[in-house]
Amino acid sequence: MVTLVLVRHAKSDWGDPGLADHDRPLNERGLRDAPQMAQRLADTGFRPDAILSSTALRARTTAQFFGERLGVGVSLEPELYGAGPRILFDRAAATGLDAVLVVAHDPGMSALAGRLSDDAIGHMPTCAVAMFFWPVEDWDVVVAPAASWTFDEPRASR
Repeated sequence: MVTLVLVRHAKSDWGDPGLADHDRPLNERGLRDAPQMAQRLADTGFRPDAILSSTALRARTTAQFFGERLGVGVSLEPELYGAGPRILFDRAAATGLDAVLVVAHDPGMSALAGRLSDDAIGHMPTCAVAMFFWPVEDWDVVVAPAASWTFDEPRASR
């Protein structure tokens, strides 16, 4: 079975206008939500074969929380910063692994989640987790929409 998990980075801090977008850290809410969502995913029993992350600080930090909770190292992928849905999907597929988790940014994450859920997921809020499943053994035969999917967001636990 091929599984793709999309995680939009947790809420970032806009407090320092002098910081480049790439260097914005997580804010207090992001630092709270990322470990909680990582634990909720870990509690499902899911373990990815790989975690791919944008190189932006807010994405890297989010990915590190998921990596720690899931016991998987994080691979930093510069092309995921600001990537559109095709690049996000292609980078996951290029791993050739059965289960891949990708941490990146909007609008690409919401666009890809929408395509894979047949537009049922309209928006990926910060730190949302969308899991997509296909009953196939090869990424080359994965098609949209996914055979099944789940969606979770931090607000669901508040």
